[in-house]
Amino acid sequence: MSAAALLGQWHTHLADERRRSPHTVRAYHKAAERLLHARSLSEWEEVAAIDSGTLRRHLAHRRAEGLANTSAARELSALKAFIAYARSETGADEASAPRLRGARVKKGLPRPVTPDDAVGLADMVEANAAEDWIGKRDRAVLLLLYGAGMRIAEALSLTGSSYPLGERLQVTGKGGKQRIVPILPIIRTAVGGYVEACPLPIAKDGPLFVGAKGGPLSQGLIQKATARARRALGLPDTATPHALRHSFATHLLGAGADLRSLQELLGHASLGSTQIYTKVDAATLLETYRDAHPRERR
Repeated sequence: MSAAALLGQWHTHLADERRRSPHTVRAYHKAAERLLHARSLSEWEEVAAIDSGTLRRHLAHRRAEGLANTSAARELSALKAFIAYARSETGADEASAPRLRGARVKKGLPRPVTPDDAVGLADMVEANAAEDWIGKRDRAVLLLLYGAGMRIAEALSLTGSSYPLGERLQVTGKGGKQRIVPILPIIRTAVGGYVEACPLPIAKDGPLFVGAKGGPLSQGLIQKATARARRALGLPDTATPHALRHSFATHLLGAGADLRSLQELLGHASLGSTQIYTKVDAATLLETYRDAHPRERR
């Protein structure tokens, strides 16, 4: 075979069989490509034979190139998956698989924005837009993130068949996992306003949120619009589209939502992914205490 053939098979496995997200497919593909080229490998048997020492040396070289702890941990995860796939293709003995742990990465806490700032950010994005329909479109997307806890990729993957929105919406998340999210009246009104103002046709089997030329709307455009809006409002750089989803979770938890319900609403595969929001809520509570308690105000 060739390195290109191995990468093509690996890409198909990730995208079609495992149904990984496009971002994950790209990252895992690039990690495998770097390993194959660095070690001059072109056969599955060669990949399957990689041991812990070889993998450690490869990652040490990557770290010397300036790879941070978090990125190194992701790369190790990608390479272990690639080697495991090679071993399954060749029938290699699992007992001899490389055992290697990545650098310990401290899990950061999401930085939620306040409810007023979340809505204000969406409103400012609309006000800053060059065209009225584009402003309505971008505002509707941000409200889906904050009001329904959707990932930006999930919102932008909605098709015209989703419209008009009802009180609930079926969303397809990571790994093809489906869940039901509630849709608030303010979101339904926002999406309806965008559809009515949009000068481009929205096909039932096409994207609900379209770009200026009628194709799918890119995440980058939403991120840039949000960056302009947060600067206008004087909000920190952490006020991103993804932070709106974090804010949705944090505010629900603060209002009394239980972790299991929150897990379902966010589409997390495990409860462990959701439990980080208990730390966020505790951090917010402590900050409020320090700001408000007479003994802390010096």
